[in-house]
Amino acid sequence: MQDDHRSGASPAATEAGAEVSRAPRRSSFKAQMLQAREDAIVQAVNRLLAEKGFDLMTVDEVAAQVGIAKASLYKHFPSKEDLAAAAMVRMLAQAEDFLDQLPQQAEPIEQLKAVVRWMMRLQLAGQMPTLPSQNSTLRARLMANSAYLDLLMHVSDRIGAWIEASQANGSINPKLPPILVLYTLYSRACDPVLEFMKASGQFEDEAIVQWVTGTCFDGLR
Repeated sequence: MQDDHRSGASPAATEAGAEVSRAPRRSSFKAQMLQAREDAIVQAVNRLLAEKGFDLMTVDEVAAQVGIAKASLYKHFPSKEDLAAAAMVRMLAQAEDFLDQLPQQAEPIEQLKAVVRWMMRLQLAGQMPTLPSQNSTLRARLMANSAYLDLLMHVSDRIGAWIEASQANGSINPKLPPILVLYTLYSRACDPVLEFMKASGQFEDEAIVQWVTGTCFDGLR
């Protein structure tokens, strides 16, 4: 292999070339437009899943909200199940970002309460997608989505560590299976109590969040 001097290239030129080769390539305008459309599709799906749920949401509605033909939508996501999976990936990514912003020095039980409050605020704002618990086709599509599984495991592991630490220090009943506690916390994201309280028109969202957080962790004593 020739050195730079014998090949006619100076060290400075070689380094400059290396810098150019290492510089990230800018996406083409077409690629940026496709990504923007895909983001708009996922946002529309998120809203419809929060408002109507998976069973009542239709692909036609998604396409109409984005302002594209259904055939164009299928170029991005080939099925209704794929749309739902993309919305869940987006939501889990937001959850991971939220966990990253929590103060590391806070007590584990306070971390858990913060997560629960965040989920409930999203639901009250109409931004929390809901999926049916019994749908084999949808479940199969989610289980085949590596991005969804990776994010779900990562988020669950972080929350699970706080649960175990809270049980170890007595903040949460140590006799409860940690997985039961995890599912109990996750269920606050679709808690019907929030909707009933909000629909009454008598209470502010933040008051509802604080009350339901209290009953979740302290019961009704």
